[in-house]
Amino acid sequence: MTARDPDLDALFSALGDPTRRAILTQLAHGPASVGELASGHAMALPSFMGHLKKLEASGLVATTKEGRVRSCRLVPEALAPVRTWLDEQRELWESRLDRFDAYVLDLMKERQNATRSED
Repeated sequence: MTARDPDLDALFSALGDPTRRAILTQLAHGPASVGELASGHAMALPSFMGHLKKLEASGLVATTKEGRVRSCRLVPEALAPVRTWLDEQRELWESRLDRFDAYVLDLMKERQNATRSED
């Protein structure tokens, strides 16, 4: 994955807002209409729709319209790039911390050996 991935940026931007995360949490329980989703949020419908559009643009939510009712569903596989990036970061930092730990242990051994040789 490149240092600047527009798709990953869109996902993190979508996930960066508490309202959008709350919508995703609601949709994790199953599909819901826009009205059902909006009823749990104290904001005007146009503002709420802006949040849904951002979730749709990132690929996290898919919507369908049947008559006058727009339904939303979670697209869990859209989180795969986030999971991959986080796994890469975890591996990178675990490796760095393991090397740092080994370095500190070596320093401690050297100091112990130096102290013993002075005695």
